[in-house]
Amino acid sequence: MKKKNDSSEKPTKKIEQLQKDTWKVEGSTMKTNQGVKVNDTNNSLKSGERGATLLEDFLLREKITHFDHERIPERIVHARGSGAHGYFELYEAIPQYTKAGIFNDTNRRTPVFVRFSTVAGSKGSPDLARDVRGFATKFYTDEGTWDLVGNNMPIFFIQDAMKFPDLVHSVKPEPNNEIPQAASAHDTFYDFVSHATETLHNHIWAMSDRAIPRSFRMMEGFGIHTFRFINEKGESHFVKFHWKPKLGVHSVTWDEAVKINGADSDFHRRDLWEAIDAGHFPEWEFGIQIVPQEDEHKFDFDLLDPTKLIPEEMVPVQIIGKMTLNKNPDNFFAETEQIAFLPGHIVPGLDFTNDPLLQGRLFSYRDTQLSRLGTPNFHQIPINRPVVESHNNERDGQMQMDIPKGQTAYFPNSISGGCPHLSKMAEGAFGSYEERIDAKKVRNRSESFSDHFSQPALFYRSLDKWEQEHVAGAYTFELGKCKIDHIKERMLYMIDQIDHDLAKKVAQGLGLKVPSKIDEPINQSIGADADVKKQQPGPKKNYLDKSPALSQAKTKFDSIETRQIAVLVGDGFSMKNLEKMKSSLEEEGASVNIIAPMGGTITCDENMEHKVDASIMTTESVLFDAVYIPGGKKSINALGENAKYIKFVNEAFKHCKAIAVDGEGKEFLRTTYAGKHTNDKAILVDEDATAFIEAIKQHRNWERMAIAEEVPA
Repeated sequence: MKKKNDSSEKPTKKIEQLQKDTWKVEGSTMKTNQGVKVNDTNNSLKSGERGATLLEDFLLREKITHFDHERIPERIVHARGSGAHGYFELYEAIPQYTKAGIFNDTNRRTPVFVRFSTVAGSKGSPDLARDVRGFATKFYTDEGTWDLVGNNMPIFFIQDAMKFPDLVHSVKPEPNNEIPQAASAHDTFYDFVSHATETLHNHIWAMSDRAIPRSFRMMEGFGIHTFRFINEKGESHFVKFHWKPKLGVHSVTWDEAVKINGADSDFHRRDLWEAIDAGHFPEWEFGIQIVPQEDEHKFDFDLLDPTKLIPEEMVPVQIIGKMTLNKNPDNFFAETEQIAFLPGHIVPGLDFTNDPLLQGRLFSYRDTQLSRLGTPNFHQIPINRPVVESHNNERDGQMQMDIPKGQTAYFPNSISGGCPHLSKMAEGAFGSYEERIDAKKVRNRSESFSDHFSQPALFYRSLDKWEQEHVAGAYTFELGKCKIDHIKERMLYMIDQIDHDLAKKVAQGLGLKVPSKIDEPINQSIGADADVKKQQPGPKKNYLDKSPALSQAKTKFDSIETRQIAVLVGDGFSMKNLEKMKSSLEEEGASVNIIAPMGGTITCDENMEHKVDASIMTTESVLFDAVYIPGGKKSINALGENAKYIKFVNEAFKHCKAIAVDGEGKEFLRTTYAGKHTNDKAILVDEDATAFIEAIKQHRNWERMAIAEEVPA
C-alpha cells in the first residue's frame, strides 16, 4: 500500500477533474477575470463609432493590463532592439500647421535617441526574422519630450487596441511548446489573420521585402497613426509622419536572411554600430502628410483607421527636416534597454485623434513601462530625462532619485507661494484640440473601417515584378509551415480577395486549390451582438491604380556608402588591380574587406603583406553586398583549390549581387555559375571601377532572378 506522500503516486481524479474544468475550452463562455460574461472582445468602448475611447472601459483595461504584465523585465514586444543618439534639424518652419517649437525654429538642433527593433521575437532572437521593425524616436525638445513611436511599415495589423493581445498571442510561440521563436509561420497566427481580415494589409507588407531589411539604416519609418497639428490660432490639421532614409530602402532575400541568421545573428545590430563607429552617420529626412480638418471625410478610406495609409500620390509627403544618428550608446542596458517610449508623450502643437488603436496605446505603454522598469519614476532614468526641468507635486515612489524640497506637495497652496504655478496657453502650455463630442457610448466599430481588401490590393499592384514574386514566395513558405488544412484554405480565399493571380501562385506552391467560397463569415473579429453584415468587408475598390512610392524599385539608387565589398584573394594577388579598385570604392564610402584562405596577413604579387579581414572559413557571402576578384595567377590558383570560394561567388550570383573580376580573375569566374552569364549587366570583367560602383548602387540586378534560381540553395 502506497503512502499518501509517495512521489510516484498519480494525482487524484479530483485534482485531474479540477484541472480539466479550469482550462476547459470547448463549449465555454468568455468571461472577465471577475466572472462577468463578455459579448465583445474586439472593440473598445467609444463615444460614438468614430469617437474617443473611454477610460471607463474596464474590459479594455483588464485585457490590456494583463497583457502588459505577462513578461518581466523583457519587453513583451519589441524585445530585441538597437539604439543610437543623434539630432534633428528643421529645414523649414511650418507655423501654418503647428505651434510646436521643434517645427518652427530652424536654428535648433534637437537631441534624439532612436531605438530600432523586431516585434515578435524575444531579446535573444536573431536580427533577420521576417517581421515588422520598430522605429521609435525620442525628441528631447525645449518644450518637453516627444516620443514618435512607429514602425518601418505605415500601417498596423489591427484597428482597435482591444485586439492587440490577441494579435501578439497569435504570432508569439504557441503556448503549449514555445515554438516557433521569432517567426509567424505557424497555425495560430494564420488562424487569427484569416479570421480578422483587418490584418490583411499589414500582413501583405510583412510578406514583402519590407519585413527583411538590409539594414536599419536602409528602411523607412512611419508614425502609423493620424495625429493632429494645432497652430497658434487653435486650428487643426491631420498629419502623418514619415522617415525617409538617405541611403534608400533596401532589403535582402529570404534565402539570405535565413543564412545571415546563422552566420551573424547580430547582423543589423552590428551594422548600425559599426557604421556610426566608422563615421558613416545614418540619416533620414523627415516628412509630413497634411490633411486639412475639413477634408477628413473626402477619401475612400477612414483617416482614423490605422490599417490604412494615405497614398503619397493623393497627399504628397512634404520633407521638412533631417535626423542624423552620430553616437553609439555608452552602455546598452542603461540606454537602449531602459529607454521608455510612450505615444502619450507629446508637446504643445501636437494632439491625438480618435484612432482606437492609438487611444488604447496611450494607456498601454505607460502601464507596460511601470511593469518593465518597476516604478512610476522611470522618467528620472538618465536616458528618459527631459532636457527641461520638470516641477510638479508628484512625490515618492520606488527608486525616487530626485530630492524634492519644500513643505507642500499639493495645489492650490499659499505656503509655497502657489508654486509650482500653472501656465497659460499663451505661455506655451499644452492644450487639447476642442473637438465636439456628441455621441452615445457604444462598443462597436465604424462601417468606414470595413474596407479590408482595397489597400492590400493597391500595395501588391504597386510592386515591381520581382517584389511580387518575393511576396508569393513568402506566403507559400509561411502557409507551407502550417499544419491545419482548413487554415491554409481559408487564407488562400483571403489572398484571392486581394489578387487572384497571387492566390493561384501560392495555391500551386501548396498543392491546393483556391476556394471559391467559405462557409462562414469572412470577418469574425466582431462582437457577439454585432451586425455581421455591416462588419463584413466589401469587394475591393480601385481608387488608385498604383502607388509607386510603395515599391522598393522606386527608392534611391545613388550611393554605395557603407556597402560591404568582399575581395577574394590568395597569396600573389594583383596589388595594382586591388589598389585601383579599393581606392575608388572607399572614395564612395564603401567598406572593402579582404577575404583570404587564412586569417592574419596575406602577400600580394609585389611581396607586400596585407591585413586579412576574414578567412574564407569564418565568413559567408550573405554578409556582403558585392564581390571583387583582383586577379594574379598564383592567387587565382589558390581560390580554385578551395570549394568555398566557388560557393561564395555562386551565392552572390544567386542573390543577384554585383560581381567584378580583373585579369586572371575571369579564369576563376568560369568555374562558377556567374561565369556562364557574363552578359549580365552586374557581372563585370575587366571593367573600370565606375561600372562596378554603378552596379552596386542598384543594390541588386533583379533581372537575374529567374536564372539565379538555378543555383542550389
